[in-house]
Amino acid sequence: MIRKITSKHDEEKKRRRNQIIVGLALVLVMLLSTAGYSFGSNSGENAAPTIKYNGYKFTNTGGYWNLDIGGTVFSFISNPSNAYKLNSSLKSLTNYYGKTLYLYSENPNAESEIYQNMRSVASGVQPACPENEENCGKGIPIKTCEDNFMIIREKNEPSISQKDGCVFIEGPTENLVRITDGVLLKIIGVQ
Repeated sequence: MIRKITSKHDEEKKRRRNQIIVGLALVLVMLLSTAGYSFGSNSGENAAPTIKYNGYKFTNTGGYWNLDIGGTVFSFISNPSNAYKLNSSLKSLTNYYGKTLYLYSENPNAESEIYQNMRSVASGVQPACPENEENCGKGIPIKTCEDNFMIIREKNEPSISQKDGCVFIEGPTENLVRITDGVLLKIIGVQ
């Protein structure tokens, strides 16, 4: 085969044209793959599940049901529709703003649920001991129902009540977190 004779200038032009075509093709592939990735990640497959409960939107992330109210995020282990339903009335969230919340708990999971949600509202959440309780450690202050005080106890039957500044949360160990979530939803105003 006989090859056509071309000048160095023509060869350089052809090489440059080929480089530009390959470069533009690579840029186009990169742009399309980036756009495809961004659209694909928002397709709903990876979106956190959400539910509406009593007009509030809860999003499940990391195993917690999160509720954003005015920039304050509350997190619950229980799905709000499965949380314990309360028939009693409790003081609203505004009664806890800027005040210390004292907490006595016989259940660390329920205690954690209160601490996690009330620490952003109250000026602090502090362990305390109810009067006449013999099971408290040294250095823990004794508090009465004159203070903002939540008392969580393990009992056979669920019971929620409020006396002055005390909220009593009682129930079986396996249901105490669900009961505590119901109390928190009631205080926040969701239930």
